Amino acid sequence: MIRHDDLRYEPHLALALGGGGALGAAHVGVLQVLRERGITPSIVVGTSIGSVMGAAYAAEIDPYELEELVLNADWGDFGTFSIAPSLGLLNTEGLRKSIETVVGTELIENLPIRYGAIASDLAAGKSVLMDRGPLYPAVAASIAVPGIFAPTKLDGHLLLDGGIYENLPLEAAFEMGAHHVIGVRLAPEWDAIPSQYTSVKVHELEIRSDVTLISPKLQHRSQWVKKDLPGLVLDGRQAAERALEEYAIVTPRPAAVVAVPDGMPLSDAVSLEADSTAPVTPEGDADSDFTEYHPSTPADADGGGHDDVTTAEATAAPETPEPAAPEAESADTEDEQVQHRGLAAFFRRR
Repeated sequence: MIRHDDLRYEPHLALALGGGGALGAAHVGVLQVLRERGITPSIVVGTSIGSVMGAAYAAEIDPYELEELVLNADWGDFGTFSIAPSLGLLNTEGLRKSIETVVGTELIENLPIRYGAIASDLAAGKSVLMDRGPLYPAVAASIAVPGIFAPTKLDGHLLLDGGIYENLPLEAAFEMGAHHVIGVRLAPEWDAIPSQYTSVKVHELEIRSDVTLISPKLQHRSQWVKKDLPGLVLDGRQAAERALEEYAIVTPRPAAVVAVPDGMPLSDAVSLEADSTAPVTPEGDADSDFTEYHPSTPADADGGGHDDVTTAEATAAPETPEPAAPEAESADTEDEQVQHRGLAAFFRRR
């Protein structure tokens, strides 16, 4: 029997992906769990890095392939230093090339899944929802963190990072016709404009019965450090699994992309591939203000692990220590080499 609130059968289910810099890798883990639990939102809207991950979802990029792309990405895939004088250190030329390579030069309305990106129009004092027109300028505007990326100019409007007004775009998701929204919160609201504090309004949406909130525990992670990316994917998975634990796994994840817990030696982690559904223990306990903006056509747009020890092993003292066999020393050396190959190599499909 189907429950009336079963998200697997909600035709107007939306996914709202929040901003947070490199913390956005956690979105990948969430997308994987949604796939595995048979939950398929028909609308996706993102702010800042959430708009990037949302575009990948809307283009139906496989979430495990997306993980490989994210783990092998660097800052040059998003921006390059601007030679010409501008209001930001970086331009978004790298982002344009990445979108063309991964998604193609699509119009938003031609994407398989309905998509929207959130940016901020400081002159108008409100958020901007871009759900049609060229994809690249919409994403570029959404990630334009002030001082880092130059503002994006669309049809005479200078647009900046959507997080200025709403870092988690729940309201925009409902504006796009959602009846229920899965929101993924990575970072708090900016509350950057004194007259436009949004945290209270967004919190009122977060606690509604038609909102399912997924909040990865990311306090120990950095928004700007690449080495945290594998752990962030795992954090996103764990948070989604907690929030959606009532939904059974219908499509197990491929063994080749089983996530590695922080601190686990890669030689030990290989055993996880034997059972891709084995649970991983978390580290701890873990009035509309939107302007629906429709840019013109592309021609018009500007452009440390540890070993388990049994009680008997811990209490029994060896009578006479024996020197390690040469074979054991060789195995230890090989294990150390495996541990230093890097997490990215383990995630790469073999």
